[in-house]
Amino acid sequence: MNNQRIFSGVQPSGSLHIGNYLGAIKNWVELQNKFDAIFCVVDLHAITVPQNPEELKKKTIEAAKIYLAAGIDPEKSTIFIQSHISEHAELAWILNTITKTGDLLKMTQFKDKALIDFKEVDSAEEIGREYSKSQNLYLEEFKNWKSIFSKSYAGLFNYPILMAADILLYDTDVVPVGEDQLQHIELARTLARRFNKKFGETFVVPEPYIQKETMRIMGLDDPAKKMSKSATSEYNYISLTDDEETVRRKIKKAVTDSGSEIIYSDEKPALKNLINIYTSFSGKTFQEIEKTYQGKGYADFKNGLADILVKFLKPFQEKMNAISDEQVLGILQKGAEKVYLIAQEKMKDAKKKVGFIV
Repeated sequence: MNNQRIFSGVQPSGSLHIGNYLGAIKNWVELQNKFDAIFCVVDLHAITVPQNPEELKKKTIEAAKIYLAAGIDPEKSTIFIQSHISEHAELAWILNTITKTGDLLKMTQFKDKALIDFKEVDSAEEIGREYSKSQNLYLEEFKNWKSIFSKSYAGLFNYPILMAADILLYDTDVVPVGEDQLQHIELARTLARRFNKKFGETFVVPEPYIQKETMRIMGLDDPAKKMSKSATSEYNYISLTDDEETVRRKIKKAVTDSGSEIIYSDEKPALKNLINIYTSFSGKTFQEIEKTYQGKGYADFKNGLADILVKFLKPFQEKMNAISDEQVLGILQKGAEKVYLIAQEKMKDAKKKVGFIV
């Protein structure tokens, strides 16, 4: 077992889909054999946008079952719920006090989620000017930035700091992460270095780990945007809990490109995305897929892709359904008890460094 530690997690919001599986959870299964692995259901992150409390509880248990059904072994890895360890929120507050507002304004995910289009700037006035320019407004109208920010929640703005706390709390060496989260890992690295410089060596500076082949699975309805469990249309994703009829319906409706040849090409982004999915679940290369469907059309290809997905999802869901809520809660409790000892010691150290009486 490698002494290096990895930490990662998925939000229990929306429906976890094949993009979450290929881009994260599948990789975790392999990495747990190489690292000291900690995997979290990040429910504190989930509430940065409004959630139905009962649905959040249900999705938290479901996410843990998905981890287990995918092959995360509680004998090899530690699995727990983020909110069960209060040190995550406690460390996030301390890190808030050394995080510059400018650090957070650079986060593109916040810009996307808050529907704000501004450049990397250093003051509220500059934000207003940039926003005004982007919307072809007069400069004197830059006060509009206030109404835009007032519609988004502070938690959404600050959540990269909580993510940094998640990582730094456990002396994480490596973070399995998607390309869209690289900015957040860089912030965690920045905050670790900043804290260490100001208060003395305390946190490990983590490194990102990216699985190139399945870095980004795009939406079935829009190959220009990443597959998302918060998408407004169910035809954006294949959920890990979708039944066979639903899978076939969604694949049938998936966007394709002009023409009819099954070719893996950047000029056919929609088809390329579907072939990436086919490759990931079948183990075949894109050359083999092209050869299989030579002389055939999109309908044949989509039927084949649906068959591949159903073949994977049926036994996966059987494993999920075989796990009781009580079993999951027991595993999560044991995991929390294990990581609590690590988190408690790290928080004691951090508190002493900043001058708190412990």
